[in-house]
Amino acid sequence: MVPYKLKLLKIFAGNSNRELAKEICKYLGVPLGEADVSRFPDGEIKVKIEESVRGLDVFIIQSTCPPTNENLMELLIMIDALRRASAGRITAVIPYYGYARQERKTRPREPITAKLVANLLVSAGANRVLTMDLHAGQIQGFFDIPVDQLESVTILSKYFKEKDLDKVVVVSPDVGGTARAREFAGRLKKPIAIIDKYRSSFDDVEIMHIVGDVKGKTTIIVDDIIDTAGSVIRGSQALLNAGVKEVYVCATHPVFANPAKERLKKSIQDSLFKEVVVTNTIPIDNEKNLAGIKVLSVAEIFAEAIGRIHNNLSVSELFKIK
Repeated sequence: MVPYKLKLLKIFAGNSNRELAKEICKYLGVPLGEADVSRFPDGEIKVKIEESVRGLDVFIIQSTCPPTNENLMELLIMIDALRRASAGRITAVIPYYGYARQERKTRPREPITAKLVANLLVSAGANRVLTMDLHAGQIQGFFDIPVDQLESVTILSKYFKEKDLDKVVVVSPDVGGTARAREFAGRLKKPIAIIDKYRSSFDDVEIMHIVGDVKGKTTIIVDDIIDTAGSVIRGSQALLNAGVKEVYVCATHPVFANPAKERLKKSIQDSLFKEVVVTNTIPIDNEKNLAGIKVLSVAEIFAEAIGRIHNNLSVSELFKIK
């Protein structure tokens, strides 16, 4: 940890991922700010900042994961409360940015909800945003304030590099994820393959064919989100049918929406894949934290980024290949 000057820094957290917030504060050596984020009897969100923030550099840690609307509203109200309390600068630290998959119009009369969320954050009073692995890079352009996007590839690739697996091929689960897979493979110095798939509906994926040499190899499917787990399961099946030795799955954001829990449990029991590796941008409750799922912490990289932003240093230095 670089010895940053943190005298004028305050960190607060909503209810979505308080354990991650505490871990980040531990790395930085600062206390988590005192704030009451609760509910009125009718369900409305109640926020009270319990300490002075006047003129300070304030960071709010809140993933907008399920329940997405509740967590997003908490974040907006906290930003507003801090703005009205005369905070000097407010950074919304959003490890998982909800609504990121609604970033473009694919049919007439559809909203672009990722842009709406950006507008809401700015209107509430956010001065900048710190997030990780946006589903679509263009979301950064939806904001008229600075947005720093952290990358989990440094954490995930390090984990697999230390496993020292034999004959590895990094696999993109679709054409759109090729750049992510290529960067991951570059850090491991391994080749890539691509699963060419067709999505007939949100949760119905048909695998077309696999581009690349995977027969007899150990494959690592790299994605940004595991939602219902349909894509990674169908992709793993296609790879095994193509003659791969074993399949690992890794992703940044473990949304694990229904029916992901039962699907993953059965797939792990059936040895469809060797291991599922995710990060704690979204907390995984004990019920979903199944055997065969490895959770890596993003606390240190967020702590480093917060320290750098506070001290006006480069954030991109964190991602240089060493």
